[in-house]
Order: sequence, then structure tokens, then C-alpha cells
Amino acid sequence: MIGRALVPTLLVCGAALACGDATAPSAGLRFAAVSAGGSHTCALTTTGDAYCWGSDIVGQLGDGDTAQELHPVPVAGSIHFARVMAGQLIHTCGVAADSLDYCWGSNQYGQLGDSIKIQWHTPSPVRAPDGVHLHGLSVGSSHTCAIGDADAAYCWGYDGLGQLGDGDGTFADQSVPTIVSGGLTWATVSAGTYHTCGITTGGAAYCWGQNFFAELGTGDSTGSITPVAVSGSVQFASIGEGQNHTCALTATGAAYCWGFNGAGELGTGDSTVRVTPAPVAGGLTFTMLSEGWDHTCGLTSGGAAYCWGDNPAGQLGDSTKTGRPRPTRVVGRITFVQISSGNAHTCGVTAAGAVYCWGDNSAGQLGDGTTTQRSVPVRVVP
Repeated sequence: MIGRALVPTLLVCGAALACGDATAPSAGLRFAAVSAGGSHTCALTTTGDAYCWGSDIVGQLGDGDTAQELHPVPVAGSIHFARVMAGQLIHTCGVAADSLDYCWGSNQYGQLGDSIKIQWHTPSPVRAPDGVHLHGLSVGSSHTCAIGDADAAYCWGYDGLGQLGDGDGTFADQSVPTIVSGGLTWATVSAGTYHTCGITTGGAAYCWGQNFFAELGTGDSTGSITPVAVSGSVQFASIGEGQNHTCALTATGAAYCWGFNGAGELGTGDSTVRVTPAPVAGGLTFTMLSEGWDHTCGLTSGGAAYCWGDNPAGQLGDSTKTGRPRPTRVVGRITFVQISSGNAHTCGVTAAGAVYCWGDNSAGQLGDGTTTQRSVPVRVVP
């Protein structure tokens, strides 16, 4: 069974239709945050209820089965969440209101962190080391990371390219949180596809794992199984990764990216690989960035959404399927309070609690009741 049989009238926002913050969400659901994953999407309501939609082949929607859903369905159980994060492939994690961590979906590499490699169709508690409280959870492709007591970083799941940062050189997968080596203290950690990055409590950026395309930002293409400092003197406040690229924001909202740039995902105005942080073109000031597989999006202080990079499914939201090597405004004159880039789709939340998505919809990850690609924002229909 695929989703619901009845499909409400769609609200698509393009050049001829402005859909601003005054647009109220449907069915009484008011969303506070959204997370776009591989072929699924999850969102959190203002009351802490988690909903997911799209592909569910291994239970990544958390609703207790593996049926594809074209509309949001509630995550099973009575857990109230503070955060929910859809992974880049087929697992999902959330932080409960009581600060306990849960994951569900694929567990092939131990990315759910529950000590066993069995997939779960409903939330399963992450098994933190004895006496360790985890926070700052981040979900990557097939691994997951968090920060523990004394600001130590922990990662678990797939380690085939050293993305767990445990430094033991065996590249062995871990099914429970394992401490990142180096003794650094962390303010934030971000799990990507095959590499991981973080910012220390002193404001320095470090990355580890795959570096085939200079995504670690160290000035070369040598991978690392332990954290290595990102080159340059720029201090960052936030950092995130796509498939083969990394982007970060300074405290004043200046955006920098590095790594692979074949689709223009660095936003530098060209397709040249950058081995160290390079400023995003256009001089915009951003409040947040979100990195997809081969595209990147950001929000300005006024809530305007800009995207750049690959665009074959319309994931840039500019009404075309043309790639853009520099920031391009998402059409529809919608203002957002949060944005999230998935593999080939993007979603945003308005101040009124409505969620809009655009791009690939082959698995129903846009939540509009169809599997039709959208190159402009379409409202999620609960």
C-alpha cells in the first residue's frame, strides 16, 4: 500500500503565486523543523511529535512498517522529540524531549548505535557508553555522531573510510558510540556521507574520513582516520557536509565551502575543486546552511532561501532543472525559518509552521501526495 488514496488539491508556489508565512499548515499540524534525507523526509511539530514520509524500505519512517508514504505519518510510540534528523540514506534519528537519543531504519553497519545490527521500524534507544550522556546528535549516510560528557565526540556505524575518527586503523564498523580520537573538546559535530567534521569549543574546524576531493579542507587529498585541522585562519560557528563537499558559516554569516565542485555545489561561481575554504560568491549573509548530495542551500536573515549546485530534479527550487554555480533565489517569495537539503530534494519551514519541499519526488519525499518532481516549492499535505 502506498500512502493515502485521496490526494488533496496541491498548493504550488511559483512566480505567479506567492505563498508566505501567513499560509497555515493543513490538518492542524504546525511544524517547527524539517529534515530532508535520502529519499525520505521527517519533521517535528511544535508539540514535539515526529512525522516522516517518503521511502520506507527498511523502516526509516519509524511508523512500524515498510510501506512508502506520500503524506506525513507519525513516528510510532509516545516519544516527544526535541529534534529529528533524516539520514542521507536510509536511517533516521531523534533526540527525545528527555534528551535520550533514538534511531530507526537501516542498521547494516551499526548506525543505530544500539549494539546490534538489526533494522528497526520504530525508534530504538542509542546505547551510550556507561555513564555518558550524549547530545548534539548528527546523522550522516551510514554513520551517526554526537557529543558526550566533557565535550568529547562519539561516532558509530560505517567506518570504511575512517569517518568515525577512532584512529585505530582497522576501519571496523562500530555498533555502539565510540569516542573520536585526539582528545579535542567539541562544540558541534556533523556526520556527512563518507567524512565527518566538527568545531571545537575554541572555534577551530576539524574534519576526518574520506578526502578524495579535498572535502577535509586540509590543502591536499590525503584522508585521515583522526581529526585534522581545516586550513586557514577563518573561525566557523557551524559546519556541514554533502557527498564530497563541506560548507561552513562564520559567526557573522559569511559562507565558505570546499571540496568537489563539479556541479557548482561550492557556490564559488565555477566548477573548480577547492582544497581549502573558499568564500561563496554573491556576498550574501546567511543564518544557516544545509548541504545536500551535490547541492547546497542557505537562508538569509530575512528568511529568503538560496540554493546552488546540481539541479536535475529541481532541487534548487528556481523553477528550472539547470545547475547553478552561485546562490540562486528559490522562487515563490516564501520566507523560511529553517531549510534542509536532502540528496536531491530540499525542504523548508515557514514561521506559520507550514513545510514546503521541492526536487526529487520519486519516493514521495516531498509529501504532497504524488510522486511528481517539483522544481518549485510545494506544500506538504498532512
